[in-house]
Amino acid sequence: MMRLISLVFLTLFFALPIQAHELHSSGGFISGFNHPVLGFDHMLAMICVGLLSTRLGDRAIWTVPTVFVLFMLIGGIIGLLAIPIPFVEIGIATSVLLLGLALAIDKRLPQLLVMGFVALFAIFHGHAHGVEMPQLADPALYVLGFIFGTASIHIVGVLLGMAMQQKDPQHRLIRSSGGVIALIGGYILVSI
Repeated sequence: MMRLISLVFLTLFFALPIQAHELHSSGGFISGFNHPVLGFDHMLAMICVGLLSTRLGDRAIWTVPTVFVLFMLIGGIIGLLAIPIPFVEIGIATSVLLLGLALAIDKRLPQLLVMGFVALFAIFHGHAHGVEMPQLADPALYVLGFIFGTASIHIVGVLLGMAMQQKDPQHRLIRSSGGVIALIGGYILVSI
């Protein structure tokens, strides 16, 4: 399991230049779906949300990712309306760094605090999705696409978190994954 996780992280790390903010295509649902799925920074943050929610347990497994999706939708609408939000790319990179750190420190954080940070980060991610909607895309299909893409990544993070916790009750896998994600987030932040 650890070899597989390491292989995935290494593969993704070397794919850093392929970020969603550099992809340009027309369309609706598929373009929206691809933005979070193919955007390395988005994908890492959303996997962290799934992992972190499993770490919190109970209802947080679904409430934390749901908060992310709802606030991402708000950010997406703001972006579609071309209302500027400052420091979006910095906010996205910071989300990767801090969500990775939250996993790495392995301290049980209060669910409301996590939900607040996740909501804030989601607005940045959603804004980036909304602003970068292709001109020819149907807005409703595009939004539906990035919602489904995000929810899919959260589900992968939740399932991965559950598998990691079952395999390693001491949370070493989750902590080390969080550390790697935090380092990548720091690298993305510095390179902005």
